[in-house]
Amino acid sequence: MSRRHTSRGEVRYRRRYIGTVEYHTSRSGYGDASMVAYRFPCQVPEKSGPDFVLVHGIGVSARSYGPTAVALAQHGDVHLLDLPGYGRSPRPDRDMTIEDHAAMVGRYLKEKDLDHPVVVGHSMGTQVVAELAADFPEEVDHIVLIAPVVVPDAHSLPKLGALLLANGLREPPRVTGMALYDYFFRAGVPYMAQQLPHLLGTDMEQLAAGIDAKTLVICGEADPIVPLEWGRRLASLFPEGWFASVPGPHATMFAAPQRIADLIDEHAHR
Repeated sequence: MSRRHTSRGEVRYRRRYIGTVEYHTSRSGYGDASMVAYRFPCQVPEKSGPDFVLVHGIGVSARSYGPTAVALAQHGDVHLLDLPGYGRSPRPDRDMTIEDHAAMVGRYLKEKDLDHPVVVGHSMGTQVVAELAADFPEEVDHIVLIAPVVVPDAHSLPKLGALLLANGLREPPRVTGMALYDYFFRAGVPYMAQQLPHLLGTDMEQLAAGIDAKTLVICGEADPIVPLEWGRRLASLFPEGWFASVPGPHATMFAAPQRIADLIDEHAHR
């Protein structure tokens, strides 16, 4: 493992591996908040796709994308982000709305000089990515929404909690264990409680109509939180929207990583 400090002293880099795939860890500060990012360089000599930026859901972290990130690295460079307060990113001293998270991702795209990457969100991350596409249309022209939340009849904590519990019984133990660790020992319950009203208050249908970016919606065929019918309906609301289903429950990135990577790469070339 190696470490390098930039002249600015703000960004730190470390090299780590998932199997034989090397990735680099960095941390960037933006005012009173900061994000940790993980970059997987393209694993083939000739890149076939653009850069990919992956945004996780509520409570969890960038590692929820592990297998899909490795598969996507066969097409282009992959950037996984820990949003402020999640994963290894420090908790900010202020409340972070969905719009605030989107602005942070937008600043990351500019800092890294990423030229129209494909930006992917999962669960709450789909709200962040949709807001990013609405607020920064000049930066983003292809987005992917995996298991977009929240369906119209689940905009209450009791209903959403019941759906999360039902999904937890369908996820592999490894995925459930990883999520619980992130919930309790990284993000923490108080921060998640602060973030939940923003998740429940976001209207994805309203956002969709104002987004010009080409949009791919992906849903798991066994996901009780985001039914296939909702995914199809939401995709139809985007001016340029497509829908696809893959095997698995809510965390489809572990159930069907290669299929998702292939769908994202195909979408990148639309």
